[in-house]
Amino acid sequence: MKRKIEFRPKLMDALRSYSKEKFAADFMAGIIVGIVALPLAIAFGIASGVSPAEGLITAIIGGFIVALLGGTNVQIGGPTGAFIVIVYGIVADPELGLPGLAMATIFAGLILILMGLLHLGTVIRFIPYPIVVGFTSGIALTIFSTQINDLLGLGLTNLPGNFLAKWGVYFHNFDKTDLVAVGLSALSILLIIFTPKVLKKIPGSLVAIIVVTLLAYVLREHCGVQGIATIGDNFPNLNAEIHLRGFDIPGMDQINKILPSAFTIAILGAIESLLSATVVDGITGDKHDSNTELVAQGAANLVVPFFGGIPVTGAIARTMTNINNGGRTPVAGIVHAVVLLLIMLFLIPLAKHIPMACLAGVLVMVSYNMSGWRTFGSLLKNSKSDVIVLLVTFFLTVIFDLTIAIEIGLLLAMLLFMRRMSETTRFSVATEKLDLSNEGEIPHMDEKLDLKPGIEVYEIDGPFFFGVANRFDEVMNLYGTTKPKVRIIRMRKVPFMDTTGLHNMESLFRLSNKEGIRVILSGVNEKVRRVLQKSDIYEAIGERNVCDNIHEAIAVANSYLD
Repeated sequence: MKRKIEFRPKLMDALRSYSKEKFAADFMAGIIVGIVALPLAIAFGIASGVSPAEGLITAIIGGFIVALLGGTNVQIGGPTGAFIVIVYGIVADPELGLPGLAMATIFAGLILILMGLLHLGTVIRFIPYPIVVGFTSGIALTIFSTQINDLLGLGLTNLPGNFLAKWGVYFHNFDKTDLVAVGLSALSILLIIFTPKVLKKIPGSLVAIIVVTLLAYVLREHCGVQGIATIGDNFPNLNAEIHLRGFDIPGMDQINKILPSAFTIAILGAIESLLSATVVDGITGDKHDSNTELVAQGAANLVVPFFGGIPVTGAIARTMTNINNGGRTPVAGIVHAVVLLLIMLFLIPLAKHIPMACLAGVLVMVSYNMSGWRTFGSLLKNSKSDVIVLLVTFFLTVIFDLTIAIEIGLLLAMLLFMRRMSETTRFSVATEKLDLSNEGEIPHMDEKLDLKPGIEVYEIDGPFFFGVANRFDEVMNLYGTTKPKVRIIRMRKVPFMDTTGLHNMESLFRLSNKEGIRVILSGVNEKVRRVLQKSDIYEAIGERNVCDNIHEAIAVANSYLD
């Protein structure tokens, strides 16, 4: 039966039973979330290597599309810290730049839409947790590293992109630290930390930007303090225009270079958005549609590049703010996008006065919250394989590249998983007696079956796949010197068998048949039986020799000996 492709945004269900009360709650939540998203969108835009306007455009258009088409009632979409490293790397690449970023985001959008249409929403759950923690912590450290220049007011330009090289430059220039910038950064961090303890509804990042911007203005205009770098200094042409932007279609060489980054953006977007959706389900009691959510995230990433935006995903901090302030339907996400649009159209000139040191403080707190250092520390106490995956992903993210980190992290996790799986599969051999006394859930009286001379019983306990198939050959070759007349292969504990296992079974049957040894299969489940029936081996072995249980298999073996 073909799986039906379903796409049903949550907004359609929400509007069926919508009311004035729900709109009032969504309206207030949307306004608050829009205010919370303002400083983050600006900071993420600058940290990603683009302008504050691009960050705001991403939050406006991306947030609107995610709310309109998404599979979650309360998800807030926009730029997030997870994308800073990968976006900055693309923009800084002289061969790619902004056109390369646009194409990478479009390709990522297409990948996400395809994942949703193919019902791959649940596959994201199979990405190991140590990989998620490893690259998230690595991203957090990388974001922190990019902010040291503005945090300390070093005034450095053309910083190297490499983590180690960047810190080498910092160490040689710490003597240029500007105490005013340090003070503004420290004040921003303190305001972000302590504002929620006093003002529950107003975000600390917004308070920090307003207070520190006013203080910097007073210091500059009335106290004669010079050298306070602002957004206007770095982006003198900042404006509030939203319009379609053209870019050249790259050649195949550029596309080949872009695709790995596009894959990373798609995986990051899927993980972050579905992780956010899963968390809020536990709070609101709703159940998100992961496939619809992936399609919505893909559509957002497909559209925003045409307006100059950067990658979009579900933002868990803004989504939690939406929930905590009463938002319960996608209307709140739409209101949040409208609020940001109005702020951009009428208040963007004021953003030019925001000190870079203040934004550095905001991003330092973002990186701290992303780091998950407690979780990282607890994972270090887990098994060696998990620790290896965690540390490899972390260090590759920090020192080399996020794309490489995810690819190698996944490869390493799969190899270690296959090793674990192969270790769980065991083989045993019985010749004279077969002990069945402990095979039930409850131990029973001794039941030992006598095996006639010439009968050997081999049991496979676990998956019979490529990681263990050769071990089964080794067990059979090492056991004994006398060739039996009948080999019974017990497969009651084999949950599945892959092509390699099937090939191994065919080789066993062919060699046994050549030596005049009968092969009988016992306890084959329906899934494994279907695999056998699709090959030639089932017919060669014969229906009679594929038995439901060991008693039947021994009876067939005895008949051959008799």
